[in-house]
Amino acid sequence: MDYKKITETPSNHDNLELMDTATILQKMNEEDKKIADAVEKTIPQVTKLVDALTERFNKGGRLFYIGAGTSGRLGILDASEIPPTFGMPHERVVGLIAGGDTAIRKAVENAEDATKQAWLDLKAHDINTNDVVVGIAASGSTPYVIGGLEDAKKNGILTAAITNNPGAPIARIADIPIEINVGPEFLTGSTRMKSGTSQKLVLNMISTALMIKIGRVKGNKMVNMQLSNDKLVNRGTRYIMEGLNIEYDAAEALLKKHGSVKLAIDAGRV
Repeated sequence: MDYKKITETPSNHDNLELMDTATILQKMNEEDKKIADAVEKTIPQVTKLVDALTERFNKGGRLFYIGAGTSGRLGILDASEIPPTFGMPHERVVGLIAGGDTAIRKAVENAEDATKQAWLDLKAHDINTNDVVVGIAASGSTPYVIGGLEDAKKNGILTAAITNNPGAPIARIADIPIEINVGPEFLTGSTRMKSGTSQKLVLNMISTALMIKIGRVKGNKMVNMQLSNDKLVNRGTRYIMEGLNIEYDAAEALLKKHGSVKLAIDAGRV
């Protein structure tokens, strides 16, 4: 394909092994400061994706992330945090990685080269036209992701892509390309660094904005979070205190009675 692999271009820094520790960290930080500006330029495309997701989610649709290596793990991380943070069923946002669950912790050789595997993974979840598939690949050329996006499009499913190489194959395939140009990595080609950080920021934006748009947030509070430990019960109690202007004991009693911050606040306002 005729596009420049910015993720493979030489670092702006050389002779890293000769630097003292403070200089290594300072130079890494200098590169990291460029990430937020690059992400800002993608907001129009992220907006299109969130609005399209909102429409489909309100019809029962789902969000699927597909990726390999770091990109796949970041999609799984984002998906795994939706149930505890927003109280959504785990099957509404799903992360799929080349090589399956084993690849979350250990590299699975050649898994990312399996062009047809992503579609098989998606079909195992009975994917349909209410769903959205987001392919994540810093290089933008991962066969697993390319194949998954191509097959999703052939079956009438909305697709998006997150890549750090503008004009990369997955950006050309996807209905909504999100191209984050963070420049060369501090360590040449190590896309777990700036590229991975930029992907995490965009994934945070997508999923959090989506959950806000579909009513899983009230004010600025996680009112649908799962109350799975003492810390979260205490946090939920404080949310109720603020929402209803009542004392801690009364708020805690409401929370225990209704089992969720949202239901407790709604009941307290009746």
